[in-house]
Amino acid sequence: MSGRFTHRRLIASAATLIAGSMLLTACGDDGGDSALGKKDENAPFFKMLPPDVQKSGKITIGSEVAYAPIEFMKDGKAVGVDPELAAALAKQLGVKYDYKNSQFDSLITGITSKRFDIVMSAMTDKKERQGQGLSFVDYFRAGTSILVQKGNPQKITSLDDLCGKTVALQQATTNEDVASAQSKKCQDSGKGAINIQKYEHDGEALLKLKSGAAAADLNDFPVAAYNAQTSGDGKDFEVTGDQIDAGLYGIGVGKDNTQLQQALKSALEALIKNGEYAKILANWKVEAGAVTDVTINGATS
Repeated sequence: MSGRFTHRRLIASAATLIAGSMLLTACGDDGGDSALGKKDENAPFFKMLPPDVQKSGKITIGSEVAYAPIEFMKDGKAVGVDPELAAALAKQLGVKYDYKNSQFDSLITGITSKRFDIVMSAMTDKKERQGQGLSFVDYFRAGTSILVQKGNPQKITSLDDLCGKTVALQQATTNEDVASAQSKKCQDSGKGAINIQKYEHDGEALLKLKSGAAAADLNDFPVAAYNAQTSGDGKDFEVTGDQIDAGLYGIGVGKDNTQLQQALKSALEALIKNGEYAKILANWKVEAGAVTDVTINGATS
């Protein structure tokens, strides 16, 4: 994901990484951090929900809660853009919501195995993922950014500057695709391939960058910007160059679950219309990623 906000994963410290990858947090369920109470059959879009969701009064959300400011752990709770948006959507739908923290690369199978009803995890809407059994209700626009050490010691300003260098990133993300495509371009032009170091969590990639073991980390723009602002009180990293390959984040839903897709689309459109969507993005300083029209499967590649 570029002049919008972009791709997948951050953690500012090893402690946050551990918390984000291991804790399960229920938001809106009993004992969770959102007191939504019982289901509300009079909510604007309750009747649009599939019968099983109406009966349970709950939507289970799969997410890797380790990607500030989109979703991350704070004081034992999931916070960020996605959790706030999930709470607002749940209110429009008249149901509770339950966050299940899982590895990012297991989220798609979580939908197809029906462990989750939806995925909200800064997941890019891609044709490839649609082919794996998902449809996406698109809610945010973002692109890939290059994160480097503060001061940019290797003078990196574009993807072309990464040829022959080591790049750390989270596996199974759009950023990995960007790095792989650039590495081939480097080789085709007679330059050295990129040494792509892939990790389960972006926090691990950030540690490699901080130590100097990697020249750059490829990340979604809002996440890269957040890391640059917060890690080491803004002294560890900086974002360099322009955003790359702007794309859409989507709420992942089972491809055959068209009723839930349409309910989410209608609820999101209502949040855009009443201004709550804009307030949530402004709260996390990611207004540049706002969409004005809600699409389903809006990916072009």
